[in-house]
Amino acid sequence: MVPKVTFSRADSLRGQLTALRSCYDVNYYHLDVKVDLEDRSLRGSNEFRFTAIEDFSRLQLDLFANLKVERIMYQGKELPFKREFNAVFVDFPEKIREGRKDSFTVYYSGKPTVANKAPWDGGMVFAKDPGGKPWVSTAVQGMGASAWWPTKDHLSDEPDSMLISVQVPSGLKNISNGRLRGVTEQADGYSRYDWIVKSPINTYNIALNIGDYVHLSDSYEGEKGTLSLDYWVLPSNVEKAKTHFANNVKPMLKSMEYWFGPYPFYEDGFKLIETPYLGMEHQSAVAYGNGYQNGYLGRDLSDTGWGKKWDFIIIHESGHEWFGNNITCCDIADMWIHESFTSYSEGLFVESMFGKKAGAEYIVGTRRQILNDVPIIGHYHVNKEGSGDMYSKGANMLHMIRAIINNDSKWRMILRGLNKEFYHQTVTSQQIIDYISKHAGMELAPIFEQYLQFTSLPKLEMIKKGSEIWGRWKTDVKDFSMPVRIRKKGAEYQFVTLSSGAYGPVKIKGLTLQNIEVDTTNFYIELAR
Repeated sequence: MVPKVTFSRADSLRGQLTALRSCYDVNYYHLDVKVDLEDRSLRGSNEFRFTAIEDFSRLQLDLFANLKVERIMYQGKELPFKREFNAVFVDFPEKIREGRKDSFTVYYSGKPTVANKAPWDGGMVFAKDPGGKPWVSTAVQGMGASAWWPTKDHLSDEPDSMLISVQVPSGLKNISNGRLRGVTEQADGYSRYDWIVKSPINTYNIALNIGDYVHLSDSYEGEKGTLSLDYWVLPSNVEKAKTHFANNVKPMLKSMEYWFGPYPFYEDGFKLIETPYLGMEHQSAVAYGNGYQNGYLGRDLSDTGWGKKWDFIIIHESGHEWFGNNITCCDIADMWIHESFTSYSEGLFVESMFGKKAGAEYIVGTRRQILNDVPIIGHYHVNKEGSGDMYSKGANMLHMIRAIINNDSKWRMILRGLNKEFYHQTVTSQQIIDYISKHAGMELAPIFEQYLQFTSLPKLEMIKKGSEIWGRWKTDVKDFSMPVRIRKKGAEYQFVTLSSGAYGPVKIKGLTLQNIEVDTTNFYIELAR
C-alpha cells in the first residue's frame, strides 16, 4: 500500500506554476552577494531581467522566510510586496505588457538555512578545511535555490545566462559556475569574484564554494573541440587530485560523449570543486567530496567489483551534465529524468571501460538497493519528488528498454538524440517517453507507466495448455504488452511478446514448465512461482 501524502499551501506556493510565475520568463540574473563567515550570514541583491509572457501587474518570486527582503527596486523606485511562507508577491505600478523586456532588483539579507547533512538535507555548509581555514559550500537540490538567494524558484524557468558575484574575505577564493570574469579587491578586506555563465542553468545548480583553493587545469579534445578542465582542490590534496582526476575525468568524458553526445557546456567549461560534502551536479562546477577514492565512499554499490574501479561521484555527478543540467525536468516530480538516466550512465561507463557484459552486471547488481516502496514519479505541483528507486530501478528500466529495442546503434542514437532534441531545455516525462517510443518505432509508454507510476513489477505468469506453454503479464497498467526473452534451457533466447489479461502461446519448440528460462539479466521483472 502506497502511503497517502498530504500537502500544504506552502507546498503549492513552492511547486505550482501559477499565472504569477508563468507570466514572466527570466532571461538573466545578476546575483551579487557578500558572505559573512563569522556570522554565517548573507547580504546582497539579485537583478531579474525578464520578458513578459502575458500582461501582468503582479508576479511571484521566492525567498525563504528566514531571509529578509530589504527592498525591491524598479526604475529607481521601491515596489510594494507581501510575503506568504517562502513566496514573495510583487506589485508593479503599471501593467507590464506581453513581450516587454524589463528588470527589477531584489535586495536581501539574513542567515540562510545551514545543512545538517548535505547533500541529503539542503542549505549552506560551513566547515573548516584540515588546515583550519573556512570551507563553505551550497547544496540545495530539492530544497530550492531560494534557500539562499531570491529567485523564481521553479524548474521550468532557467535564465539564459547569469553573472554570479560573490564577496569573500581576502585570502580565500570563491568558485562558482561558468568562467571567472575577474577578481576585484574591495576596500573592506573582501575580494569579489565574478563568474559568468553563458548557458541556461537551473537555479538549484547555482553554487558558491569558498575556501583556500589551489587551481589545477587541463583540457580535453572532445566532439566540439577543446574543453577546458579546471580543478579547485585543497592544498593538502593537490598531488592526489592530479592522479585521481586524470584517471577518471577524461575516460568519463569519452564515454559520456560517445553515448550522449557532446558535453553540453563547452562555453562554460568543466570543473570539479572539492567540497565538504559528498557531491552535487552543479552545472560546470561539479561538487566533489568522495575523498579521492574509487567507489562510493570506497564501496561498490553494485557489489559486483565493477563499482570499485572508478570514482562514483565523478562519474555520476558529471553524468548529470547531460541528464539534469542539459535536459532538466519541468517539475521535480519528474526527477527520474535526471536520476534514472544518470544512474544508467554508470553502467554505460563500465561498458565503455570493461565491455558490455560488465556494464550489464553492474546495472543488475544495483537492484539490491531497490525498495519498490512508492512510485518513482512524485506528486506534481507541490515540489515533491518520488521514490529513491528513481536511481537503481530507473537504471534497470532503461537497461531493459535497450534490450527490448534490441539494436544498440539505434539505442545510442536515441540517447544522443534526446540531448540534441532537448538541448538546454526543460521537459516533461511525456516528452521523453514520446521521443524514445517514436525513434524506437515501438509503443513503450505502457512499459514506462508500469515502472514509473507503480511499485509492482510486471509479473510473468506461465501455464501449460495442452502441449504448449502459454504466458501473460500481470500488471497495474491496462492493455499492457511487452516482449521478453525466453528460451528452452541450453538453447538461444527468443523474443516473445505477451500481454496482460488473456494468456497467449509461447511458440518455442520443446518448451516445458521445467526447462523454461527467462532472461532476468536484461529484464527486471517478477516471475510467478
